[in-house]
This record gives sequence, C-alpha cells and structure tokens, in this order.
Amino acid sequence: MGRDLSESVVVITGASSGIGRATALAFADAGASVVLAARREQPLREAAGECEARGVRALAVPADVRDAPAMQRLADRAAEAFGGIDVWVNNAGVTLMARFEDAPPDLWREVVEVNLMGYVNGARAALPHLRRRGAGALIQVGSVNSRVGAPYASAYVASKFAVRGFAECLRAELRGDSIAVCTVMPASIDTPLFQHAATFAGRAVKPLRPVLRPERVANAIVRCARRPRREVVVGLSGRQLILMHDLALPLFERVMSRTVEREHFLQRPAPPSAGNVREPMADWTGVTGGWKQGDASPQGAPAPSATTPGTAAAQAQA
Repeated sequence: MGRDLSESVVVITGASSGIGRATALAFADAGASVVLAARREQPLREAAGECEARGVRALAVPADVRDAPAMQRLADRAAEAFGGIDVWVNNAGVTLMARFEDAPPDLWREVVEVNLMGYVNGARAALPHLRRRGAGALIQVGSVNSRVGAPYASAYVASKFAVRGFAECLRAELRGDSIAVCTVMPASIDTPLFQHAATFAGRAVKPLRPVLRPERVANAIVRCARRPRREVVVGLSGRQLILMHDLALPLFERVMSRTVEREHFLQRPAPPSAGNVREPMADWTGVTGGWKQGDASPQGAPAPSATTPGTAAAQAQA
C-alpha cells in the first residue's frame, strides 16, 4: 500500500508556474494539503486558490530558496498551519543559455546557487519535520541533464548533476530514518523556463523536441510521494539520451552538439538578458509555456497579457 495522500501535507518550491504549479494541482487532486512557495506572490496565491477550489487546504508562502532562513520559516509555517510535513518537493530552478566563456561569471554562479543551494536549504528545513513524522519523502526535481551534458547550459547541467549526487548522499545517510529521497529527472518539458531563461547566446531559446507536458512530471512526483523510487526519468527521449550517453559517449557528444545548435534556439536574435535568475519576471505564470501549442512568445517578444494556468489531468508516463 502506498501513502494515503489525502492525509498528507506537501510543500512545493517554485510553485508559481511550470512543473511546480502543475505539481501543486496534482497533489490537490490527490487530496493532499499543499504549501506553495515561490518568489512571485500574486501567481503563487492564484495557484493556492486553484488548489483550494479542488477542495483541499492550501497555503501560499512567498520565499526565495536562496534564503536559508526563509526556507526554515516556510517549513515552520507549514507545520504550524497543518500539523507537520510529509512530503517536500524541491523544484525551484532557473537556467542560463550561453557558451561558458560568454556567460557572466556572477550569473553562472547564481544559477548554481538557486538550483543546488536552494535544494540544500530546502532539505535542511524539511528533514527535521519529516523525521518528526516518523517517515516522509524528500523529492528533488532534477533533469535528464542530471545524467547527460549539453552545450550552452554548463551552469544548469552542473547544478543538476550536483542535485543527483546530493540526493544519493542523503539517501545513504537517511536509510535508518525511513525518509525516502527521490530524484525525478524530466526530459524537455513545455514550461515557461525557456521564456524565463537568462541568455547570452544571441538567439532566443526554445525547448528541444519532443516537448512533454508538465503534468507528466507532476504525476511522476505524486507517484514518488505515494511509492518512493530512488530515481525516475520522465520521457522516452530522456531515457534514450541517457542510454546513448552511457554506451557511446563520443557519439552522444557529437549528436548533442549538433542538436542543440540546430534545435535549442529560434532563428531570431535575442539581446543579452539575466532572465529571472536575479529577479522574478511578471510574465508567464501558467503551467505551460505554450510550446506544444505553438503559441509561445519567445524571448525578446512581448508575453501574452494573460496566461493559461493549465490543469493537472492525469497523464501516463512514457
């Protein structure tokens, strides 16, 4: 028997858009009480309202994962409001697209601070509360880039490799505490990550094909909360990349280099931008980035005046 999520309290970081928002809705559909954290207060409160409309308790707590005391306050508020924490989902993340030598060093470091140290801060805040429950799950949202590299994304890839290694260490240390540590590694997902990306590549960024729906990742996260697994790769394309990487690394590197040059950018210029790495962006607060529907606004173009929050309808994992 898996965990009864209707009796669970779940904390999700990076919940104002993309995978985090889809995950909040998926846990709400499963009956869990949810505590949502992100830097953008208004979309965070809108996401909490959507969860409450599904008949569950929801709390929005604006917070930056780089701020360790803020993560402690987030955990304490969740426990005070709902009596404890059963599942913590480290999800908040940013990306930077640039050749390594063209990437501003301070911005490169900040990507790692968000994607890795944000998870470290979340884990430090979550573990005492999970231990008090006698069991629980810490779910880290990594990426297929936790297993394979890619040009133009060195800061993102380095941080995601580190997330996977961090999870392995925690899993070994927590074996006696009945706390599961899971790493969910999605392939290319239709989220606003690419509109929010910092870029110094001279071209607007888009996701590599095939692009999967964020609900696929959300449902994989919910399944890990019910029945924890060490690692889950979401998407057949991600599993194929990992297999090629492990069996034929020189071939993988040639194919990945050509694919990124050809497929990861739109054929239009984009000015240098820090994206949402340092400060949140007002636009693109929904679950999707519109990439599957072909209605996404690229970097350098105005975003739509209203965004579609999306749904957390069940999707089968490939």
